[in-house]
Amino acid sequence: MKIDQTVAAIVTGGASGLGRASAEALAAAGARVAIFDVNEAGGQAVAAAIGGLFCKVDITSEDSVVAGFDAARAANGQERILVHCAQISKGGKTVSFNKETGGFKRLSSEDYAFSAQGILIASYRLASIAALGMAGADPLNEDGERGTILLTASAAAQDAQIGQVAYGSLKAGVNGLVLPMARDLMDLGIRVNSIMPGIFATPPMLMAKERAPAIFEGLSKSVPFPKRLGHPEEFASLVLEMVRNSYINGQNFRLDGAIRMPPK
Repeated sequence: MKIDQTVAAIVTGGASGLGRASAEALAAAGARVAIFDVNEAGGQAVAAAIGGLFCKVDITSEDSVVAGFDAARAANGQERILVHCAQISKGGKTVSFNKETGGFKRLSSEDYAFSAQGILIASYRLASIAALGMAGADPLNEDGERGTILLTASAAAQDAQIGQVAYGSLKAGVNGLVLPMARDLMDLGIRVNSIMPGIFATPPMLMAKERAPAIFEGLSKSVPFPKRLGHPEEFASLVLEMVRNSYINGQNFRLDGAIRMPPK
């Protein structure tokens, strides 16, 4: 797919981190970009900087997401690119010792369901709504391509650590969406892929660097090569390639400096 001023894109989580870098890269390539985020101040600032549109969207709410798509399409036209980076989740071990009671407790079904809403269900929600709009659009090229959907999974989808039972299993579920959805949409010319980032220098990690520099340094050294955290711009670079290369479809792409996470 050619990225230029005729193409509209939506990026969730675009107020910071991987989403922000993706929004900036797509805008620099010429796309008309709409940012979905709950961080109104941050999202407005990024949108203003790239000449884009900000829509305050809660990815766990169907109504909020639909309203965001409606606003983005009214301003920019039908999106041909969806990059979904936003997520909400809770951590915790399946069963752990409770110091307050002197017994054991489990990660509640409610907390697991909260993470499912913020990771897996939100991913399906954003992807399916985008696909529904793309399906009625004219083809963009001789291949009959109408759009591309890029979901964000995680290296934890394959080697989640202790305390990541919800996060890891649900990110694995995001990967599991990709191939059947790509097959569902193949006759419509809509591609579906995911990226599994490793440890990236996003705002939470940079805050951790300030609070616990030794731990941050240890994480950096744990990456085989290069021995550092990933730059959000490197994630965005892969986003651009996966959008442009129409032969990438149904893939879960790991971007992690060859790291394999230990149990803890």
